[in-house]
Formats: sequence, C-alpha cells, structure tokens
Amino acid sequence: MLRALTIRRLVALTWTALLVLPALGTSAAHAQLRGHGGPVRALAISPDGASVISGSFDSTAIRWSLTSNAAEQVLRFHADAVNAVVLLRDGRAATAGADGRIAIWTAGNTRPDAVLEGHSAPIAALAVSPDGATLASVSWDQTVRLWPLAGGAARVLEGHTQNVNGVAFSPDGRTLVSVSYDQSVRIWPLAGTSPPSVIAMPTPLNAVAIGRDGEIAVGGADGRLYFLGSDGVRAGDVEAGPRPVISMAISPDGAWVAAAGIGGAVAVIDRKARNLARTLVGPGLPVWSVAFLPDSRTLLTGGADSTIRRWNAVTGEPVDPLLFEHTADPLAAYAGDRGADIFRACVACHTLGADQANRAGPTLAGLFGRRIATLPGYDFSDALKRLDIVWTPETVSKLFEIGPAAYTPGTKMPEQRIGSEQDRAALVQFLERATKR
Repeated sequence: MLRALTIRRLVALTWTALLVLPALGTSAAHAQLRGHGGPVRALAISPDGASVISGSFDSTAIRWSLTSNAAEQVLRFHADAVNAVVLLRDGRAATAGADGRIAIWTAGNTRPDAVLEGHSAPIAALAVSPDGATLASVSWDQTVRLWPLAGGAARVLEGHTQNVNGVAFSPDGRTLVSVSYDQSVRIWPLAGTSPPSVIAMPTPLNAVAIGRDGEIAVGGADGRLYFLGSDGVRAGDVEAGPRPVISMAISPDGAWVAAAGIGGAVAVIDRKARNLARTLVGPGLPVWSVAFLPDSRTLLTGGADSTIRRWNAVTGEPVDPLLFEHTADPLAAYAGDRGADIFRACVACHTLGADQANRAGPTLAGLFGRRIATLPGYDFSDALKRLDIVWTPETVSKLFEIGPAAYTPGTKMPEQRIGSEQDRAALVQFLERATKR
C-alpha cells in the first residue's frame, strides 16, 4: 500500500506534530546527527560548512555544529511539522511549517524575532534571494509569497492550481521558479508586471534547484529529473529511480545533482553528462532532505528514521560507519496478514507496542477503549480534545469509511478512506491483536 502513495499523500501521513524531543547530540566519533523525534524534512548548511540547521516532522528545528557533531540549540515555535529551513545572509535563520507560519530566528534566542503569517495551508519550501533582501515561500494554498526581510507586506503570486512544493531564485535574482503538483514549472519575472512563463511537465513536481549557471532542475513524481534552461526550454532528463523524487540539491560547483526519493536511495546525477553516476543506498526509508557542503563532495541527507547522515557523494561511500544500523521491520511478525499489509502505510507515523514511543503520530498501543486525544504525553489539537469518540472496532472502521475530515474534524491526518468493507475489517482485526498492552 505504501508503494502506491503519491508524495502528497506520503507527506500528509506525517503532518501530525510531535513535541517530545529525545536526548540531543551524538558521539563526535560518528558523523550521524541524532536528536529529532521525527523524520528530518529540511536541511540548510552555513556558507562555511561549519553548521547546519534541520527541520523535522517533530515540529522543531535544530542548529547543529558539524565540527563537534552535536546539537547547539533546539528551536521550538511551530505547531506542526517544520518543512523548510534557510539561513539568511545576516546569520539568522528562517523556519516554515505545516502550520502556515514562518519564523525568523537570531542564533541563541529562544523565541523568533518575527513571525510572518499569510499562508492558509502548509508551507512546503523556502528560498532566499541572492541579495538576501527577500524570502520566498510556497504553500499548499497554491500561492507563492515574497516577503521583504526589511519589513512590509508580502507580494502574492497566484496561478498554480494545486500544491506548490518547491521554489528557487535564479542566480541573478531577476526571476523566481516554482514547481507544483499541477505538473507545471512557473518562471516569475520579479521586476515589472509581466506574467510568468508556464512550462507544462509530464508529471507532478515535488522539488526544484537552480545551478549557478541558471539551469533549472526539477524532481518529479515519476522518479525523473528534468533539466530546463533559464528560459524554460527543456534540456534533457534523467531517471533517478523508480520512486517519486521528494528532495534535491545541486552541488556548489555545479557538477552534481542529488535526488532523493521515498524508496530511501539518493541518486547522484552527473549534470554535464546527464547520467546517473551512482546511487547512495541507506536503510531503505524515505530521504526527505539533501544538502551539499561547500566542498561539493560531502552530502548531508535527512531521513525518515530521524537521522542526518553524511556521505562522500563523489565515491558514494558513507562517512558514518553506523549508517546501516536500523530497526527490523516492525510488521515482520505479521507476514501474510492482510490487515498488517494495509497498516504498512501507517508505520512511519504510528507504533503499536506499549514499549514503543510516539512518532509523528501517537502510539496506538492500548488504542481500543481509549477516548480520542487522551493519550498521555502527546500534544493533540484542541479540536480533537472536544470530540466525544471512544476508539472501538466500530469507530476505527467508521474513521476510514467516511474519512478523517468528516469523522474527526480538526485533525491533521490526511483524507484517507478504505472503500472495501473487507479491508476495513482486516485492518481493525489486525489492530485489535497488535495494540493490546
């Protein structure tokens, strides 16, 4: 079931915020950075390569030292997943979340300097103009917004007809490029009132990056990278893998494009030769974010296992000797169980056992007989707390019959339905067995 999910549904599965953060830091002997309590959704590296800021589905951002491989500060503000992070030219940082807000941070401060509001849906990506004066944001509300960092009202760019997932400024700062699930690339002139150039693409788009020479690279739900000139003319494409590309980055020297997908592998594309140079293979979990260090050789990846890893992108070798440590398949004991197969789409967000922690969503241990939004240690929305629902086989089945939006209004859970009565019954029977304390 997980294999059939589009990027939009997969992202939506992990919107629910988790505010409990485990112990920070990691041994300096290893290059892994561990501290987030959910998938690492975004990465931004400082110009000197000494530090990185990460955003996570756990609703926090973390500043890390790449010298000591340790967390320096946890930024807590957003009420939902932190989907985008950027570092500003003055040393400050911007974080944006599924709560539709952008926070501007000075290093060391525990509260944002400013909060930018206007989007009415999750923000998917941020970009900073080359002169550092403007912040661009794109959102599932189908808009692009340009925020003057010196203050003032945002400029709203409209035209996309579905979720806008990626944004990047051209190197000269004269145009802005946005990509959307509506299968289009839009190139917006930033001076004057000319309309954008709209380039139709063969697939929904999830990510965009622009090289120093102005070439545009976009990542598609079909697993391919598409290259366009600065004028929008198609200039080739490369297959990164069989699964949707969900994050990408171009090395500072322009030689490589890293494209990560929901299957867990990262394709390293030779941009000049237009071919797949190598594939970085990790634990097999989705890789949500990638970023190159200034040396153009070292690549950071942020994964669904809450870990930031470091790679040599030129050789394909992991820097971290513990790279392949990962937990066993949590559903291995239920092989052949139809209900477990249906539940497999949910394991990124929910655990089942009493000895397992919350993930992006609450643990389901002891689910049946529990009133909605009462699990200790998890921060539920006020809307859910007001509902009069007790989880039983009947209510769980109803949730998936009519969908979360109708049955649990106010939830951040995606609009998923299971149309087959037999499949709903199989899922409920599996949960009855697997969630007993």
